[in-house]
Amino acid sequence: MRQLLTLERFCLYGHLIAMAFGLAGLLWVVPHPGILAYLPAGPTLFRWSMAGGGVGYILLGTIAVALYAYRTLGFKAVATFAVAAIGISLASELLGTSTGFPFGDYSYLNGLGYKVAGLVPFTIPLSWFYLGLSSLLLARSGFGAYAIPGQLSRPGYGWLRTLGSILLGSVLLTSWDFVLDPAMSQTALPFWYWHQPGAFFGMPYQNFAGWLGTGVVFMSLGLAIWHRFRLLPEQPQSVTLPLVVYTANFAFALVMSLAAGFYVPIAMGMVTGLIPALLCWRAANQQGAEWSVNQSNLLPQALEAPLTAAKVVLK
Repeated sequence: MRQLLTLERFCLYGHLIAMAFGLAGLLWVVPHPGILAYLPAGPTLFRWSMAGGGVGYILLGTIAVALYAYRTLGFKAVATFAVAAIGISLASELLGTSTGFPFGDYSYLNGLGYKVAGLVPFTIPLSWFYLGLSSLLLARSGFGAYAIPGQLSRPGYGWLRTLGSILLGSVLLTSWDFVLDPAMSQTALPFWYWHQPGAFFGMPYQNFAGWLGTGVVFMSLGLAIWHRFRLLPEQPQSVTLPLVVYTANFAFALVMSLAAGFYVPIAMGMVTGLIPALLCWRAANQQGAEWSVNQSNLLPQALEAPLTAAKVVLK
């Protein structure tokens, strides 16, 4: 397990570093290619970055979140959720790039790896998975939808809070797209483009409905599988890694939008995404601290009965 934790942290750090280099390339090098002449092996590094930078940071993020989920939720839970998230999002993206539903009329360009059916880069469903799972875990922690480990008598929260967690998780995921999509589709080196630009900073409003709907479907399916096969895991004692992944990806999108001068999407994303994610993480931390205090208070009570019995025997 220690080796897996080391690999998890390595992939997380690599994910963060790759995004930082990606920002530097998109905002600094692409608009000013002459600067490569002043960097050691600049042209070579730039070619490598353009060929595999996007693929690399998505793969590293996927592995980091998958290892975290394996360590905290178990193999069956993360594997079934991955099948639901990747399968539904890939089907949604293939449908979108073929028909324009549910996101609008768009196409992917090069830079994100091999395209499934020549339409959707294989990395896109992976990004749905790792950001979708991070969003859902943060949302469920905020709603307290899991029983805290050790409190076996704690009653379940029911379908209402489960539904709330799915909706909040989908909103967190969509909020990231509020900030990312307008800038990334209009950068000097775009990774996708819209055949018919929409009213929201070049984005059709339909795109966000498609994101929200896709998130609701695969999160609902993933949780339904967990319930059906009794795979619903206990709440992770820490959701710091999901928060770091979500915040880092949000920050990447935020910087891109700042550079493009898109302030309204940033404000919307912060109100509906970043701030609720931070509040969910805070609630999870407080819940974990309360559980630790309760456990420490239970220890003297657990020892009281054996000590009393021992005193009786000695008498």
